[in-house]
Amino acid sequence: MNKKEKTLKVRLDALHDEWNRREYVSPDPLETLYDYDDPLDREVVGMVASSLAYGRVAQILISVRRILDLMGPSPRRWLEAQTPAAIEEACSGFVHRFTRDIHMAALLTGIREAILNHGSLQACFLAGYTPKAPTLLPALSSYVKEIKGDRLVPGHLLSDPDGKSACKKANLFLRWMVRCDDVDPGGWHEAVDPAKLIIPIDTHMHKISLALGLTSRKAADLKTAVEVTESLARLNPQDPVRYDFALTRFGIRGELDIEDLF
Repeated sequence: MNKKEKTLKVRLDALHDEWNRREYVSPDPLETLYDYDDPLDREVVGMVASSLAYGRVAQILISVRRILDLMGPSPRRWLEAQTPAAIEEACSGFVHRFTRDIHMAALLTGIREAILNHGSLQACFLAGYTPKAPTLLPALSSYVKEIKGDRLVPGHLLSDPDGKSACKKANLFLRWMVRCDDVDPGGWHEAVDPAKLIIPIDTHMHKISLALGLTSRKAADLKTAVEVTESLARLNPQDPVRYDFALTRFGIRGELDIEDLF
């Protein structure tokens, strides 16, 4: 680690220590996971919340809670008890920006099939997980392909890293499930190495990453997400996405100004 990296690490560690607290989560779709103690339910909630994490956060929370309300106290058990037709009927009329009821029903049906085939979403993910792989991207690709199948699950809900997408929502879901601290509730943390996570990149995080010198790439794509993650891994190799939550408070928390980073 060179002098510049050491200086950046001190700055980001201080930011993490101040802001990586549950009291600063809201408003964020992550907060919907805290109501579920059972990891088998939490992973389903995480898939719903992360897939809808685009647009205004207030509307995201409304949309996520609408789906969670129809699934009741145990989303996993609800899915197991439904037929694909019943899921489609339950989602009828649902709209979240580009997402329509048929898209959400297709995603929930794919989640249901993965659970029935493997016992849990974690087991489905682990079926494609190789501990020696440098990142989780190969496992994520296998996981996404199984859930999507030939169903009408559009890329804006669940993207495959084999394409050009940054897979922000999928990487956000993995962060929530694989990390376990005051903010990220975990559930898969005993089975999957957080060192292999990829930063969830969007235009906001890309702007911050450029400003901090974590990347010089101009597109907020998967290659940029990997490059940013590699830069952060030089600061914290065991947990490169440790700083993601604190950095994304800029633009969400009114008391934070991005200029304070510099």
